[in-house]
Amino acid sequence: MPNLTDSGTLVRLAYSGLRNLNIDADEVLRRSGLDPAKLYQPNLRTKFSAQPKFWEAAADLSGDPCIGLHLGENMPVYKGQILEYLLLSSPTFGEGLKRVLNYQRLISDAMHGELTESPHACLTNSFSEHQYVTSHLAEAMVLSLVRFLQSVTEGKFKPDRIIFTHTPNTDLQEYLSIFQCPVEFNAKAFKLFFPNAMLEYRSLYAEPELLNMHVQSADQHLELLEKQDLIADIRSQIGASLESGNIGLETISQALGLSPRQLRHQLNLAGTSLQRIINQHRKSLAKRLLSQTDEAISEIVYLTGFSEPSTFYRAFKRWEGITPIEYRRLHRPEAD
Repeated sequence: MPNLTDSGTLVRLAYSGLRNLNIDADEVLRRSGLDPAKLYQPNLRTKFSAQPKFWEAAADLSGDPCIGLHLGENMPVYKGQILEYLLLSSPTFGEGLKRVLNYQRLISDAMHGELTESPHACLTNSFSEHQYVTSHLAEAMVLSLVRFLQSVTEGKFKPDRIIFTHTPNTDLQEYLSIFQCPVEFNAKAFKLFFPNAMLEYRSLYAEPELLNMHVQSADQHLELLEKQDLIADIRSQIGASLESGNIGLETISQALGLSPRQLRHQLNLAGTSLQRIINQHRKSLAKRLLSQTDEAISEIVYLTGFSEPSTFYRAFKRWEGITPIEYRRLHRPEAD
């Protein structure tokens, strides 16, 4: 399975919801491998594989067997993001929804929603098929989606029926009370039905000029994600080949199924180069090995792909302004 990621907006919304429920939100993040200090980092993407630990921690610290449903109620509504603007500036809700589905990766790599219009308007999503999706995540995401769609339609959006693939976490009456529609479980696929007439709902904010601007912005966001994907793939290949020293343009491009020229061009578009990524990887690895392990300097030279200790020392001095030994003394004084 590829390294799927979620928008940082999702974890920020969940973090706010946890705090609204008086749950130790920082501890939930730490238990799921997320650093609370990086919550507002620009262009933040979190690992989708962290979801099970997040919900396990949330359930444990809250003592709530239905934490997904209740967190979904207490999370802020998704606002001020490009997908909201796309919906609001589209001529009709149906057109806006179709357009948003083209950009759902901006929310999560794991989302693959589709809209069908006959005989009933229905949103489906293969989201629940991923191994990292828990029942809590599914319930929180669906409730957040319903609240978001209600927000952009002045409260007009009302689901007719919701079908989940998991078993219920509480009695059906609570689901009915929260979703305000029949809710079913243990199905083969997730489905959210709503009135066909809703597709023709006209936004009060429909503006063709603004719509074109928002589409361009959404395209730019997708392009940025694709650049990040490329760099992540290159880093993965570098990590696998670093010790052998065989990390040239030819080797990396072949591993990625590209020609050297194509890879160089894509890196230029991303505003970087292969050598810069290699140096960043070596620097990060060297600092981690020096500060977090007792590996001998000679072994670190080998692990970071340098052919000679002198070359490693010169590179590290250029990176940090101090020698590897001085760096280790500063960050691992107990190793002295």
